[in-house]
Order: sequence, then structure tokens, then C-alpha cells
Amino acid sequence: MTKNEPKFLHSCILNGHGGANFVDAHAVAGWAKDQGVLWVHLDVNDDASRLWLTEGGGLDNTVVESLLADETRPRSYSTDTGLLTVLRGVNTNPGEDPEDMVSVRLWIEPDRIISTRRRRLLSVVDTRESLEKGVGPKTSGAFLAAITGRLADRIGDFVDGIEDGVGGAEEQLGNQDQETFRHVISGLRRRIASVRRFLAPQRDALDRLYRQPGVWFSNTEIHDLREEADRITRYLEDLDLARERTMVLREEFLAQLAQEQNSRMYVLSVVAAIFLPLTFVTGLLGMNVGGLPGLESPRGFLGSIVIMIAAAAALLFFFRWKKWL
Repeated sequence: MTKNEPKFLHSCILNGHGGANFVDAHAVAGWAKDQGVLWVHLDVNDDASRLWLTEGGGLDNTVVESLLADETRPRSYSTDTGLLTVLRGVNTNPGEDPEDMVSVRLWIEPDRIISTRRRRLLSVVDTRESLEKGVGPKTSGAFLAAITGRLADRIGDFVDGIEDGVGGAEEQLGNQDQETFRHVISGLRRRIASVRRFLAPQRDALDRLYRQPGVWFSNTEIHDLREEADRITRYLEDLDLARERTMVLREEFLAQLAQEQNSRMYVLSVVAAIFLPLTFVTGLLGMNVGGLPGLESPRGFLGSIVIMIAAAAALLFFFRWKKWL
């Protein structure tokens, strides 16, 4: 590869039977429509790839800007010549956070597919492997359905993990350290919010895809796109339910904390109430003035003890009678 050649991560020509012939940059440059559907996948961090998209891809400037954008939300729109789709998938790369969703941008024509990425997306790798095994998509419409299906599969695994986490938190409510439990709930809510902010527009983009597909899409491919849109809708509803469950958990957790604090304050209040008359008696008898009863009597101290015990016993009996204890 020369310095000015684009960095094609994947480049192949679909053979129409589930397989593909993988080609180099020279074969891509000499490709003709009668050879089959061409797919090129580029890393737009590479300057040569960006230059190829701008000057050698024969694309409209608006399409090029979308394919090269640093950050973009899921969306789709069709033109007279093709279909632009931006989708996101959970980040299943080793050592990465799944909720840090990775985007793939696709420009689809009847006989050509151009996809770009900034970070590795395993759903694209799976599609290449299916082509290598001869069980991949046969047309550009089937390619789009395959990509959306693999993205939805991994999103489904992520949502299942969220639901399992919420279920585990519900079981641990009251049995786990408060700080740990608070950290678990905060982490779940943060993960749900991170994925949901991209999943909602992705649902809308897929909905628009099957309602306004390319004229070259078959009925089967349109049906597959509709199924994937329905799956994303279900996953979004599952995330909404999980978010509601975490809110309920948080409310129960706060109620539990309030109950524990109230119990502690109640015990302190009872103790203070019991010792209040005792403090009054000791304060009264401790005044340094003349005429205090029992001051000259050898049984004065014993009498004061009896009075304090009787006062405490009377308060305890009163609390029990009122069912405050």
C-alpha cells in the first residue's frame, strides 16, 4: 500500500450467494457495477481514507460530511442515488465500557456500500466473517439488515445485563452495605442513561428506514428492517422499565435510611425522656442552699436513689401503657 492509498479495513465484492471476493485498493479503483455489489469499510482516522472519500468516492459533499463526522447521533435519510444511515452499537471491545457506544456510518447504493468508523465495531467484523464463510448478505439491502441485526443482538445482551443487575440490586436491598448499594444503583442508572440517549434516535432511524427504504430493497429486506426496528423499540422499553425499577429501588433505599434514622432518634428520645426526671432530681438535690430535705439524715442518699428509680419505673410503665416501647 502506498502512502496515498486509502486504508480499506475491509474491501470486497459480494458474489450474490452469501460470499464475497476480497480485493485490494487497485481492484476497488477498477470496479464496475456488473462485477457485483462492492463493499469498502474505511477508518476515517486515516488521512488517505478521508481524501479518498472526498475526491475518489464520487459522493455528494453532504454524504461525505456525514461519513467523516466526529460525533453524530443515529439517523437515516434517502436520496435519489442512495441511502445514508448512521447507527450505533454497544462497545464490546476488550477493556472498553459497553455503554460507550460506537458508531458506524453507511452509504448504500444498489451496487455499492461504503461504511466508515473511528473505532472498531465487532458487528462489522461479524459481517465480514459471515461473508468469508459464505453465509453473508447477498445484496446491499440484505447487508444493511445484517448490520442492524448484529447491532441489535449486542444491544439485547447489554439490556439483559442491565436487567440482571437491577434484579440483583433488588435482592440485595437491605442486605448490602449502604455505600456499596448506593454505588451500584448510581452505576446502573448512569449506564441506562448513556445507552438510552442513542437508542431512542436509533429506533427512529430504523423506523424511517423500513418506511422509506431504497427502491431496490426487496419485501423481505424491508420486513427484516421492520423486525430490527421493533427489537430496538422493545429494548428501549426494557431500558425504560429498568430505569423505573432503579428509581423505585432508590426510593426504597432512601425510605430505609429514613426509617433507620428515625429508629435511632426514637431510642435517643426515649433515653432522654427517662433521664429527664432523674436529671431534675439530682439537680434539685445538688443545689448548695440550706433547708434541703435529707441533708442531715444518714438515709438521705438512699431516699434520693429510691425516688429516681421510682420515677424511671413510672416513665417506663407509662411508655409501655402507651405502646411506645
